[in-house]
Amino acid sequence: MDRHDDIHAIETLIYHYADLIDAGRFEEVARLFANACVVSPDGEECAGEGPVLALYQKTARIYSDTGTPCTEHMTTNVSVQLSDEGDSASATSRFTVLQAREDFPLQVIIAGQYRDRFRKRKGRWEFERREMYPRLIGDLSHHLMVPLSP
Repeated sequence: MDRHDDIHAIETLIYHYADLIDAGRFEEVARLFANACVVSPDGEECAGEGPVLALYQKTARIYSDTGTPCTEHMTTNVSVQLSDEGDSASATSRFTVLQAREDFPLQVIIAGQYRDRFRKRKGRWEFERREMYPRLIGDLSHHLMVPLSP
């Protein structure tokens, strides 16, 4: 795999996270962090598949009629920096989350930045750490089941 392929693989992983969240597939989201740490906006660190799954199940609302959170995560401005050795990387990206329900008109509910670290294990890229930094916070009442502490 050359550097361009590595960068593409990391970008794909970043986008895959958003797809899984929007599909309500939290078990698969947690698998992305089986050997990694998620840092919430309040600085709480959560590491490993089980704890990450519990975090998402405790914080994000899933609607029974769709099996999803009824969100669309837009990930943009992805910038990947590979280490010279080619076995680790960091990335920053921007997220914008839209949500709509029958009783909740389409709107942006939150926007901010991800700061990620990755490592290559057995020829595959995986998350090592994801930090979430909300910058703009809208009405999260239909998305989160806990208050957000920026």
